[in-house]
Amino acid sequence: MKYIGAIDQGTTSTRFMIFTDEGTVVSVSQKEHRQICPKPGWVEHDADEIWTNTSYVIKDALQKAGLTGEDLSVVGITNQRETIIPFERNTGKPFYHGIVWQDLRGSGYIDELRKRFPEEDLKRKTGLLYSPYFSASKIRWLLDNVPKVRNAAESGEIVFGTIDSYLVSRLTGTQPVTDATNASRYMLMDIKSMEWDEEMLSLTGIERSMLPEIVPSIGRIYGYTDPSGPFGARIPVAGILGDQQAALFGEACFSPGESKCTYGTGCFMLTNIGTEPCVSRYGLLTTVAYLKDGEKPRYALEGSVAVAGSLVQWVRDSLHLVSTPQELDSYADEVPDSGGVYIVPAFSGLFAPYWQSSARGIIAGLTGYATRSHICRAVLEAAAFQANDLKDAMEKDSGVRIALLKADGGMTNSVPLMAFQADIMNIPVMRPRINETTCLGAAYAAGLTVGIWKDEESLRPYWKEQMRWLPLMDDKERQNKVRFWKKAVSRTLDWIEPDKE
Repeated sequence: MKYIGAIDQGTTSTRFMIFTDEGTVVSVSQKEHRQICPKPGWVEHDADEIWTNTSYVIKDALQKAGLTGEDLSVVGITNQRETIIPFERNTGKPFYHGIVWQDLRGSGYIDELRKRFPEEDLKRKTGLLYSPYFSASKIRWLLDNVPKVRNAAESGEIVFGTIDSYLVSRLTGTQPVTDATNASRYMLMDIKSMEWDEEMLSLTGIERSMLPEIVPSIGRIYGYTDPSGPFGARIPVAGILGDQQAALFGEACFSPGESKCTYGTGCFMLTNIGTEPCVSRYGLLTTVAYLKDGEKPRYALEGSVAVAGSLVQWVRDSLHLVSTPQELDSYADEVPDSGGVYIVPAFSGLFAPYWQSSARGIIAGLTGYATRSHICRAVLEAAAFQANDLKDAMEKDSGVRIALLKADGGMTNSVPLMAFQADIMNIPVMRPRINETTCLGAAYAAGLTVGIWKDEESLRPYWKEQMRWLPLMDDKERQNKVRFWKKAVSRTLDWIEPDKE
């Protein structure tokens, strides 16, 4: 029996899981970290806290399994993407909080870039659209507003890395790297050459020396863990995938046309489109699905929603309507529908397919009839409506009807959400036996690198269906709900006026 470890550093928590070479779960440990919001639209993470929590969950999962670090053959990493940490090149120590993917402070800078470089050219070069979502505007803000960061950049000490880069540096002490899936989210990488693009670097004023080296997602050992660190042993670190690409990989979507939707902090739908990138016409992104050493990159079309599971967290922690996600499910199950209530959680603007950073969230359709149960149901339905918007855009771009949805992530434990998702999409929704497919995808990538598995096809038998929901809603009701959802979305648009923000 061989064991594979996988670190999943997410937006709200850090998880470490141990798998066998048969793809079964041995143990898991998870720990939440703080969401730091200094101003409206700003979101930060304490990188030292993330490192402390990563160390804790590694030790805890090993202890639960009765294993030591020496029992692991390899460790893979999956991570929240776009979040940028400015850290010291030789030590990994952060100079400033991580600026999180949801953060909007780069909006003004993005507006300036849009005037200087056509968005169609940006899409062809990077696969992305203009948005503060991506890493470049966060790096630019740090350089322009934090003297300590600017001074470190001028002296060559700093690296602006996504979470994968930060963790590899802390675990191994090697020079900073980032895999192609994470690099493709900077808005600085040429999506065809897999290299930092000189024109984008010049446009943003970000120097190549400030960025980590781009490496393959699979097939390269990035370094070995320091025996004095949380593993207590020297283990190869190999296999990095951004969280949504890791979920695509963990769902065994290795062939063009295969799709998945992950319901986590946000909601992300990806479709494998093979070895040739294409430019979306309907508000989707073109991203790197994975890059194997010595092979052509695989690409995906992606629809990204900023707020899904984090809306549940907000209802729990800020409104105190419930104490647990399970309690929210229980209230939602008490009513047959949302009572006409619609929640559009545009806390950080709207991502795909609208791309409106000036949007802000609303609760619409309130009447005296609405209860806590209706609000809770509307929270769940918000995730389903947003995912349905992504499905519609995917079908328009591909010209192919999505006949079935593979769903994963923490929110798929919500039966009322999954049932409503099947209803509003009018297709079956399937949940896999191993729901935490981000960790599984990272484990697969790591295991392939060190030869535990031969190739992607050898992984397909490990994917097993656990549960399936079928659509029961009639067409008239479905169309009516979608119509009111779109009406609610329209009320959020252009809420912030740029000259008065």
